[in-house]
Amino acid sequence: MWTFTSDVEEYAAVAEPFLLGDPVGNTVALTVLANLRAGMPAKDPRFGWWTVNGEVRGAAFRTPPYPIGLAVMPVDAVAPLVEALDRDIPTLVGRAELTDAVVRLLGPPSRVISERLYRLGTLRVPGVPGRGRLAVPADFPLVVSWYQAFGDEVALPEGDVTDRVARRLAARELFLWEADGVPVSLAGLSPAAGGVCRIGPVYTPPSCRRRGYGAAVTAYAGQAGLEERCDQVVLFTDLDNPTSNSIYQAIGYEPVSDYAHITYA
Repeated sequence: MWTFTSDVEEYAAVAEPFLLGDPVGNTVALTVLANLRAGMPAKDPRFGWWTVNGEVRGAAFRTPPYPIGLAVMPVDAVAPLVEALDRDIPTLVGRAELTDAVVRLLGPPSRVISERLYRLGTLRVPGVPGRGRLAVPADFPLVVSWYQAFGDEVALPEGDVTDRVARRLAARELFLWEADGVPVSLAGLSPAAGGVCRIGPVYTPPSCRRRGYGAAVTAYAGQAGLEERCDQVVLFTDLDNPTSNSIYQAIGYEPVSDYAHITYA
């Protein structure tokens, strides 16, 4: 049975213990929950949890304009969720076996982005010239422009980029790689949730690509996370980008599970 609420604290009280049972698999759900509790704005949010014999076995969340997010859940929870949402699913993201079940119910989506969740094993720091550092308020205009460029490249909603960057800078979540004193690549690091931090986004402007800067800033942010903030570091990659997948594996990231971002609107 699915139960829904718009009250984040009601949702947290019921669903958070379940989500913490698999903090890697539920990294997005836990991060969204942490951000909402920290004051991240959300217009008309909706949260749900799936119970079997009184025990929570799954969760879902909707914080427009972002996709409906599926936490870990059994496949047989998907059909009741789709019906509970009146088949109103413009965009949705979750494990591949769950999104496959949605496609079986609703038919082929207009767009599919196949992703893979990786967890950092033994970090191998690449020998790339330059240095990593925490982004500071003076970097705000540059980081906003890179966020906007990243959103344009992946064609996914980022909401209010200006506000998002300001909040992430204040929370010390953004890292830069510098070459010859000039920023050349960016990586974000989410707050720890269930002991897990997540890298993202990672962006290198086109003029600075193919020099290892993305790998360097990712390694630097991951190392900072493990040393100062969390027990595990994860990230998502686009499976249609073999270069990024090979780069992340080269610095120590190991595959966990496949996901998909599907769009009907």
